[in-house]
Amino acid sequence: MSEIKVNALKKYDGSSITIGEGGDTVTITPGITATTLTSGTIPNARYGTPTFDASNLTNLPAETKPTITSILPTVINNNANNVVIAGTNYVSVPTVDAISTTGAIIVANSVTFTSATSITANFTLPTDGTYYIRIENNDGNAVRSSAALLTVSDDPVWSTGSGSLGTIAGNFSGAVATVAATGDTVTFSETTNVLTNGAQANCSLNSSTGAITTTDFGGSSTTPTTYNFTLRATDAQGQTADRAFSLTSSFAIANSGRFD
Repeated sequence: MSEIKVNALKKYDGSSITIGEGGDTVTITPGITATTLTSGTIPNARYGTPTFDASNLTNLPAETKPTITSILPTVINNNANNVVIAGTNYVSVPTVDAISTTGAIIVANSVTFTSATSITANFTLPTDGTYYIRIENNDGNAVRSSAALLTVSDDPVWSTGSGSLGTIAGNFSGAVATVAATGDTVTFSETTNVLTNGAQANCSLNSSTGAITTTDFGGSSTTPTTYNFTLRATDAQGQTADRAFSLTSSFAIANSGRFD
């Protein structure tokens, strides 16, 4: 039941209330406040003291609340990150909060208004976890995402130092080296085309363990060569960390001269 105060009541015939032709005010609390009708009829109203049933009100403007349809990216780390929020009814410039599933509320560092359907919020969220997104326009209308859309997670961290993984005899067969990184279910891959290229280093990389093996290091090459390549560690949230490595092949000198 909403309470409606009507000034300058023009007509009440037992089934509807008609307000005047211009400027009469209908105030409804709680809910819509300070709503002004220039004229119109409230049908099927049941007059009472001091309230009446407002379930059939017409001619009242609806509240325009913002909505959230998606965010990008959905996973960020603990540094300052931009998150693009798509939805509707954004008014320049809304406030944006990230609300942890533990209840902590973190206000965005900044908010950039792009359009009524897109805003960008910059967050620094030091605690890993999942977060709801809340947007409030400057008219007080607000929305909170129905699900925790944003995940905060540490990037994978390399345990193996960058640079040379060693010098291996040309045409060697067996285990070459193993790389390692910490994180949530880390997998390994090569971003270059050197280590696992049969015409170059001719190695295999185990995506789960980081082990590098070969059946014929360097392939058909008989020249000492340094192979430079980049490996990527990827965690369960799709976050990545790249690191540059190298392997060098060596060959014994055949038929070398001898001085007695």
